[in-house]
Amino acid sequence: MYNQWLESTIGDDVLSKLYIVPTPIGNLKDITLRSIEALKAADVIAAEDTRVTLRLLNHLNIKKSLTSYHQHNEKDKSNFIIEKLNEGQTVAVVSDAGTPGISDPGSVIIKKCIEEGIEFEVLPGATAFTTALVYSGLPTESFSFRGFIPRDNKGKKALIQEVKENRETLIFYESPHRLIAGLEFLKENLGNRRIAICRELTKLYEQILRMRIDEAIEYYSNERKPKGEYVLVVEGKTQEEIEAENKQTWEDLTIEEHIKVHIENGMRKKDAVKQVAKERNLPKSEVYKYSLEI
Repeated sequence: MYNQWLESTIGDDVLSKLYIVPTPIGNLKDITLRSIEALKAADVIAAEDTRVTLRLLNHLNIKKSLTSYHQHNEKDKSNFIIEKLNEGQTVAVVSDAGTPGISDPGSVIIKKCIEEGIEFEVLPGATAFTTALVYSGLPTESFSFRGFIPRDNKGKKALIQEVKENRETLIFYESPHRLIAGLEFLKENLGNRRIAICRELTKLYEQILRMRIDEAIEYYSNERKPKGEYVLVVEGKTQEEIEAENKQTWEDLTIEEHIKVHIENGMRKKDAVKQVAKERNLPKSEVYKYSLEI
């Protein structure tokens, strides 16, 4: 009955064009009706791993022509997809799990379609990092998704330079065999921040751990061997961290030098006096005396 109803929903609204189709990140029930429609309507499905996609299609009772589309052949295979689209065929691009283009193949074909004026449609659906962000309990109003932590030192150094001072929540993917090293890297460079470690999202053994980074390192070093796929949601730089760093900086300054720093940063002298008094926990009148010669 369900399949009959689904077949009836596929009509003129599914046109010959490229569809970017999200697939479940674990639980197969998470695929959307629109994604199923697009897969059923496709003449060709470009899959990151045809074996993984074939299992999904068998589950949905869909039989379609599959072609591989992964990070090693993405540029060449994009030309093949463009040819199919120009012939008037419908092509669906899928990754093994989640939304294509998010740490998975997909961005190259989208750029080509834009360059050549070819219509495409991105369907909404499962994405691991948004699920993990909401699970984390950390601030969601501002966040930065960084994908996998770089393996090389140059990439790691560049990453830290970009995110160390950011206040927004940080999100990373990490593999099980690199999890502990990734956690140690984050602690060494970001400090012992709060973290949510989300494992095997939407799957049978889904697990969400909320703790400090040092606690996570101890947990995975001594209690549980890392297994599965991980999303790390890390607290951004807190106001307490900023104040502690500022205190460490001004403790090496005289009161007059401290006032000058705030003035050089754009404060009026009056406001600088007030701020220094607050930061040093001193009467404003006492700090004011040091401003007279500035």
